[in-house]
Amino acid sequence: MGSSRTQRCLITSPIAADSTPSNLTRRRSVMSPSGMPSIDLLSEQIASVLADPATTHGLGRALRAAAKEIELHRYHHSSRGAWPNGRIDDKPDRVQIGGGGHRIEGFFNIDLVPPADLLWDIREGIPLQDDSIAEIFSEHFLEHIDYPRSAKHYIREAHRVLMPGGQIITGVPDAAFALNQYPGPLNASDVTIERWYAKRDCRDDINTRLDLVNLVFRDQDDDPTYTPHLWAYDHEKLVQLFTEAGFTTVEPWTFDPSMANPKRRSGSVYVLATK
Repeated sequence: MGSSRTQRCLITSPIAADSTPSNLTRRRSVMSPSGMPSIDLLSEQIASVLADPATTHGLGRALRAAAKEIELHRYHHSSRGAWPNGRIDDKPDRVQIGGGGHRIEGFFNIDLVPPADLLWDIREGIPLQDDSIAEIFSEHFLEHIDYPRSAKHYIREAHRVLMPGGQIITGVPDAAFALNQYPGPLNASDVTIERWYAKRDCRDDINTRLDLVNLVFRDQDDDPTYTPHLWAYDHEKLVQLFTEAGFTTVEPWTFDPSMANPKRRSGSVYVLATK
């Protein structure tokens, strides 16, 4: 993708403008091996622009999102440096993807952010050997990665690393649950609001049934605590995705509170796909 002259100046100035021999060492220190501006330099520039009162709301939103991605990039490459071929030495039997603070006993947890057994950006692939694990569990993770590229890539990767007969359990917010109640009035004491959003700072902005639908589909954007939803799913869509990736069967999963988060039982849909 091309960039405008203004964008190039933002990234490279003033270092690129001064290429005299006396500044070559300093210039290399802020450039990556490929000759592009380093992540550290880019991060500093973003922080500087965000601190400027003249920065517009729209640019601020975009830069805050970029700052989050830089943080994920750093976590990923802190691990990737130890396994440059993208395959780790560990050979876990059961893997949890994107567990956050909800860790499952007996599962090796891979996540983009701490706490995790391995910090890894799953959008770049699952760092395990082919046909090597028996079970994968993920809950309220899939909706946070972009569709179709990353979502389909992740599911294909899950199929690759599972051994024959291996299974993946996936839970997501149920779009059908939200849509089945629309159109219709929204009561302030609605059980969905109380379960999901009562303690959030967006609570006062949930005024109509459509607001609730939007939160299920999008969640909170530009928020330091929450990451937005990038796609909505229902049972039919999950079946289609896993079937397309080569799984032999995809069926509803019976909720097990010893694995899944009990707080997510209502309003979520879970499937069990078998390789």
